[in-house]
Amino acid sequence: MRILIIGGGIGGLAMAQALAAADVDVHVYERNNEATDWLQGYRIQLNLFGCRALRRCLPAPLWDAFAATAGDPGAGMSFQTHRLREMLFVEQELMTGGTGEHRAVSRIALRRLLLAGIADNVHFGHACERYETNADGTVTAHFANGATATGDLLIGADGANSLVRSQLLPQAHRVLTGQMGVAGQLALTDETRAWLPNRIQGGLNIVLPPAGSFLFSAVFNGRSRTTDAIGDGLDLSAYGLTGAELLDDVQDYVLWAFAAKRADYPLDADTMPGPALQRLVADCLRGWHPDLIRMITESSPDTVHAIEFKAATPVQAWPTGPVTLIGDAVHNMTPVMGLGANTALRDAALLAHQIKAVHRGECDLLAAVSQYERRMLAYGFEAVNTSCSFAHRFTSDNVLARQGMKTWLRLCGAVPAVKRGSFIAKWTDDLPAAV
Repeated sequence: MRILIIGGGIGGLAMAQALAAADVDVHVYERNNEATDWLQGYRIQLNLFGCRALRRCLPAPLWDAFAATAGDPGAGMSFQTHRLREMLFVEQELMTGGTGEHRAVSRIALRRLLLAGIADNVHFGHACERYETNADGTVTAHFANGATATGDLLIGADGANSLVRSQLLPQAHRVLTGQMGVAGQLALTDETRAWLPNRIQGGLNIVLPPAGSFLFSAVFNGRSRTTDAIGDGLDLSAYGLTGAELLDDVQDYVLWAFAAKRADYPLDADTMPGPALQRLVADCLRGWHPDLIRMITESSPDTVHAIEFKAATPVQAWPTGPVTLIGDAVHNMTPVMGLGANTALRDAALLAHQIKAVHRGECDLLAAVSQYERRMLAYGFEAVNTSCSFAHRFTSDNVLARQGMKTWLRLCGAVPAVKRGSFIAKWTDDLPAAV
């Protein structure tokens, strides 16, 4: 059995790690020319589901290295008014179901860990143009460089603009959701720590004004943990990786993201340079706590970018064949709630589990993939709906609805049982028995 994965992002590489460890013949085809291409973007939060899925995909030494070097996301999440009056604090214990599995991770470091030890399985400079199914049930991928590859299963892990999805499911689309976000980074230095509010530099925060918008912030402070791990003798030489390579080139920082309805932004907001976007967001924050405005204006302009929110339209189950999808290629969602990468890892762990069962001779490939697709479509589009729902709710102009939300948050803060019932993370094992 040979597995072809189109796309070397988080989900595709996690699946390749899981399959390679089980001696499955797996190959990843990535359009970028080098492993170091596209090592950029903000760091990400891996929640309980993302951490559990990643643990299942990585060999133990790589998981241990990830756990040792990933940043501490803080003590929990705080919901605050625009004047920085706390309405509710949700402890990490609730957010992780008591497991402590919540990590703030550098995309660069995570990508390097996911590539470690599988260099022979990853083929760069292979941009997939199309695939064709063959009479014997196999599938062949055709690449822009003229190369081809044939396997028993082709997995589209090629992101939100997936070419594999466009061929497999031409009726599936991504649509604008009506919101837009502007995000940036404030470096954590001795100077910024001196004035930045403790809660902002101490974890996750959602700031809610009277209506119409919201501000999210998250702290990323993994460099010291990585440095300590290297000092303690972190050894990944067996995987062709040094501890120093897990130190990305970005210092510790606070990520902030301001979101509002697209109609509230200028028409050209998506093309504005960083300084103009900073001025725009600062103007939107007029009347907010001055430290929040300062966080925006003192961020490095070259880290400030705007993005229009998009999400996948619902997809019905399709006839299972030798081609399937994972991650943003099928259930792309808004960045609100940070569910995208976590759901992609959930896909990778589940589909890898199914393929390994086939590899052991326990079940048929198409039956195993069909079971994966049914489960993935259910939880994947539940995540899409959750992300879109909160994006709409947090940017609503309905003042009464916002007041009701704040009243509920304060109730959760006053009544521990209500908070626990509302926010505790419940781990559901997605791995089915053999088909």
